[in-house]
Amino acid sequence: MRCLPPIGAGPRRPAAAVRRTAPAVVACLTAFLAAVPYGVAARADSVADPHAATRVLPAAAPYGTAARPHGTAGRAGSAGSPSLGRGRPAVTSCPEPPLVDGGIPRSREYLTAIMGCLNRSWSGHFARAGLRFRAPTVRFYEEPAERVCGVPWPTGAAAFYCTEKATVVFPLTGDWIEGRTDLYPLKIAAHEYGHHLQSLTGFRARYEARARADRARRAELNRRYELQADCLSGVFLGSVRGSLSRTAPDWTALSEAIRAAGDDGDGPRTHGTGAHRAHWFDRGLRTVSPAACDTWAAPPSAVS
Repeated sequence: MRCLPPIGAGPRRPAAAVRRTAPAVVACLTAFLAAVPYGVAARADSVADPHAATRVLPAAAPYGTAARPHGTAGRAGSAGSPSLGRGRPAVTSCPEPPLVDGGIPRSREYLTAIMGCLNRSWSGHFARAGLRFRAPTVRFYEEPAERVCGVPWPTGAAAFYCTEKATVVFPLTGDWIEGRTDLYPLKIAAHEYGHHLQSLTGFRARYEARARADRARRAELNRRYELQADCLSGVFLGSVRGSLSRTAPDWTALSEAIRAAGDDGDGPRTHGTGAHRAHWFDRGLRTVSPAACDTWAAPPSAVS
């Protein structure tokens, strides 16, 4: 699930204005976590959100260890660990349809085009890596519904991934999508798609297993899970960056928006600080390498 700051329609809004929206993010997360018990939240949050296996995840390998071929058991970074494959997604073209006006039809057009880009990019990468791929289901809602994926609609959510249904859910209205000219809707779509990739490759199941076995570290593990999705969203944006008609201020505005969505207040620490969210996104953007998104082997100080 993404609880997003309403940062306005322009890519050049001052950073201070973006940061003032952070309390709304905290309030959204607080309300959502309070309303949905653990084990259900992730299911309405994303198909790749945490909750399904029973085996305890072994200790992580040293930070920076490259992912190995996909399997079902073993230490993180060793043969048999979940893997997103070696190499980089091929550089592809993904021109953005305009979003600044047009209402619901334009939002649907934009997200449909972006999901098509995500499917092409990641299916190609999975094929080259020898991994099994299945595109997620996509559901659009003109307005938030009372229930989605079998649970109450997360209050204040922008977009989310239903783990049980392998479905990315997009409301077509709200500050996160309507009338925007910045890159944030693209980043959000790529983040939720990252949760789908975590489900396909076994990262979600391994995360859920460890979270169930180690309740004291549940929040930290959730941050590792969410920061990996941030990094994977950066990988995708890096692979299509050359086809986006964007300037340096657009990328600066995106970094500011990501920082504004961090856990820097007094609320739940579920997604990471703004600085760490921006760091992992930028890591994916710069490397264009899924293997660089190994948040599971990172030290706690890198995922706080």
